Amino acid sequence: MVEKLKEFQHGSIKLIDSPFLDRFNLNASYLKSLTTENLLRNFYLQAGLWSYSGSASTSFDSDDEEKGPETWHWGWESPTCELRGHFLGHWLSASAYIYGQTGDQELRAKTLFIVQELARCQQANGGEWVAAIPESYMERILEGRQVWAPHYTIHKIFMGLHDVYRMMKIDEALHISDRFSKWFYNWTTFFTREKLDMILDYETGGMLEAWVDLYDFTGKPEHLELIKRYDRPRFFDALLEGKDVLTNKHANTQVAEILGAARAWEVTGEIRWRNIVEAFWEEAVVKRGTYCTGGVSCGEVWTPPQNLTARLGLAQEHCVNYNMMRLSQFLYRWTGDVKYADFWEKNLYNGIMSQQNKKTGMVSYFLDMGPGSKKNWGSSTKHFWCCHGTLVQAQASYDQCIFQRQGNGITISQFIPSRTSFKYGETNVKLELRNSTQDGAGPIRTFHKSGLEQIQFVHVPQIPGDRPDRYLHVIHIECDTQVEFEMKIRIPWWVKGEPTVKINGEEVEYMIESSFILLKEIWKHDQVTLEFPKQLSASLLPGSQNMVALLDGPLVLAGLVEEEREIVGDYKKPDTFLTSHNERHHSFWNDGTYKTKNQSVNFKFIPLADVTDERYTLYFPIRKS
Repeated sequence: MVEKLKEFQHGSIKLIDSPFLDRFNLNASYLKSLTTENLLRNFYLQAGLWSYSGSASTSFDSDDEEKGPETWHWGWESPTCELRGHFLGHWLSASAYIYGQTGDQELRAKTLFIVQELARCQQANGGEWVAAIPESYMERILEGRQVWAPHYTIHKIFMGLHDVYRMMKIDEALHISDRFSKWFYNWTTFFTREKLDMILDYETGGMLEAWVDLYDFTGKPEHLELIKRYDRPRFFDALLEGKDVLTNKHANTQVAEILGAARAWEVTGEIRWRNIVEAFWEEAVVKRGTYCTGGVSCGEVWTPPQNLTARLGLAQEHCVNYNMMRLSQFLYRWTGDVKYADFWEKNLYNGIMSQQNKKTGMVSYFLDMGPGSKKNWGSSTKHFWCCHGTLVQAQASYDQCIFQRQGNGITISQFIPSRTSFKYGETNVKLELRNSTQDGAGPIRTFHKSGLEQIQFVHVPQIPGDRPDRYLHVIHIECDTQVEFEMKIRIPWWVKGEPTVKINGEEVEYMIESSFILLKEIWKHDQVTLEFPKQLSASLLPGSQNMVALLDGPLVLAGLVEEEREIVGDYKKPDTFLTSHNERHHSFWNDGTYKTKNQSVNFKFIPLADVTDERYTLYFPIRKS
């Protein structure tokens, strides 16, 4: 497979002081707060290693039982829920991501214990089956009886085990996965293609991706055979024919299948898999259109193409956002096309960051877009929705999308404060990306010591008098010897006007290549300063003539009103009806805070990502006066 961009090795990109690191750390603390007893309870129960009476063999002390069921995990992790066990897979993946970046030994020890206990459960189940649900759930699919997504649930366990093996190098995780795969190989061995298609039409989850990852690790022919058996010709072939097979279908189900196709292209090199992925993107994003946030689903289903006017209720689902971001990153690596990185960025700020409570770390399953919406936050132990699982993964995995290697140097794709190091030729290179808090705060800002330092000492540069109309990013480069290489920097979709580039304080001319700033220099100890001008803009709801959402750079703005209000003005010139409001904290700019002007009743706007418990409205009918 040919890639335009190559990811850095896991662990070589570190987040530094920023709101993203705050969210990352909040997520890590949450993972560590969940007990192994509760994470494993349903697996013990299925394997016959635990009972509420305590009469069965357990691996944990009795204190947990003394606390009573009120301390257990409930919601979708309840022992009576048919999706029980799915969250542990997400937990393992998130733990592996965090360990890969931080080397957190507490998380590694906890993960190692969980893997060992899963192996014990597998042995008690007969040596293959390891899920927290019974094998009979699979038989119910064959019988055409109702059952809630066993493939979906089981895929999460495979995913978690594979991420643990990949990033924590715990071999037993792969051994468990290999043994578990034998159950599926044997189960499907005598099915006809028609029977397989019937099973996969019922429900398939992300099993194709699980088999591709396993084949990538082992090279075993039985794992390649499972890839073939879990192909979806009825779905994939229709995509290749350009048919609309998405409208009103369950969105996250089909994204998971396409992620499997993306991995299959990377591992097998068969061009059909890539064609399937590209056909899906055309159908899901290009033809269909998106919300102002970048979201593509309404509730849990695909919207009709270019018609979202009747779909402003429970709009984007967190799982769909996260998995579509994963898919966009595949396509970005393969093609180097900035439209995929732009999609990822829009969904980061207005999906992933907007659907996590920045105080509690919990998730909002859906992001409502109707008038007077409110984010419905989950709890730490009582819900465990599917989106609770993708939450802990999303907040642990920003790193791989920031920097990439390309043939002649490095590409900077996302502007998340971080540092990395790499070798170019024989030269060791260190690179650090920061956002300025004074001369143009990056989006999703917060207070940090660096901001306080800016206002305490008179010898620092003068702070601008008004809120800057640009975002400013600073790149520090340290090389142990002089070396020439290329730095490509994505120009984001929301930039208005020409970016300014300075090297060591001196403004320089630069080339633009396919929406990338191209800098080819001899580097040693250097600083590159980027200024990206921004302004207010409007996003028209697909299918509408005048329903508009407002954005400040990449940030969707939420109007703090409980009903739909008509705004008078020219939506192509939002500054005719919006003005800055409360723009300055004592140590940083309050980016994205506005209020209306020249209306019968004026009201405030704040970034959607800053909304916690307020009622808000995103789309407004706007008419010229």
